[in-house]
Amino acid sequence: MKRVMIGLFALGVLFVGSLFVGATPISPADLVTQDAWRLLWDSRLPRACAVVLSGASLAIAGQIMQLISRNRFVEPMTAGTGQSAMLGLLLVSVLLPGAVIGVKMALSALAALLGSIGFFAITRRLPPEEPLLVPLVGIVYGGVIGSAAIYVGFQLDMLQYIDIWLTGEFSGTMRGRYELLWIAGLVALLSYLVADQLSILSLGETVSLNLGLNYRQVVLCGLVVISIVIGLTVVTVGAIPFVGLVVPNLVSRTVGDNLRRNLPLTGLAGAGLVLASDIFARLVVHPFEVPVATVIGVIGAAVFLWMLYGRQQHVS
Repeated sequence: MKRVMIGLFALGVLFVGSLFVGATPISPADLVTQDAWRLLWDSRLPRACAVVLSGASLAIAGQIMQLISRNRFVEPMTAGTGQSAMLGLLLVSVLLPGAVIGVKMALSALAALLGSIGFFAITRRLPPEEPLLVPLVGIVYGGVIGSAAIYVGFQLDMLQYIDIWLTGEFSGTMRGRYELLWIAGLVALLSYLVADQLSILSLGETVSLNLGLNYRQVVLCGLVVISIVIGLTVVTVGAIPFVGLVVPNLVSRTVGDNLRRNLPLTGLAGAGLVLASDIFARLVVHPFEVPVATVIGVIGAAVFLWMLYGRQQHVS
């Protein structure tokens, strides 16, 4: 509980600070003007909410995927789920150009679900004594799906749309253009109701069945959560890599593997990481900004290499 309170306080400080950072800086003294309040209400507040919702839900989705796969080195955006959501969104944009955003969201989430099922179907055949094969296969699997999406986009002259979906950023987030992320946040929050069952999945299928767990049903429930979160995130702000990899590992190394205890901390840490990265992205080349996916990509790659190196040192 103490860690949760500290996390909430830190996230609150970052949240308030993000409201005053941007191409047009706002100081507390400016809040007496109507223009400043309009900017906060229409742009800064929706952006901060979108960042928090994306970070928290992506981190929780990553933790669930790691429990299902029993592997600490996988996450949805680098294991085919994000690429599948992007491919589904591309296809629905081509085949149903007039579809409302709800239809695009649903079909993107369905594509993400199918992509996740395909990933787990492949990795089930890998030898359990070689855990590093799982993320490598996931990267190749996601690369194949991403290449298919790029090929389709090239043939249809839609590469610019793919670039937007591949690079997650929040510069275009405004009131009326981010609200779908509340659904992603709600779905991630509801996963707390099955946290104990998801924790049992990490023990393996045989042990889970012996403990009376409906293994396939819980796995499907976890995959649905992952797919909805990834589908909505890609549709709304684009792909943001490594959040679902870095945050669950750091939280688990700190407080253990109990998902019911970890889930609030994972959500807070994910939201804090993306929010801090978004603030940095707005300040590093001010008044311009860098896509937040680029900032997190650098951080995530460094932490991923550290985890791999640390594992090798531990084994030796």
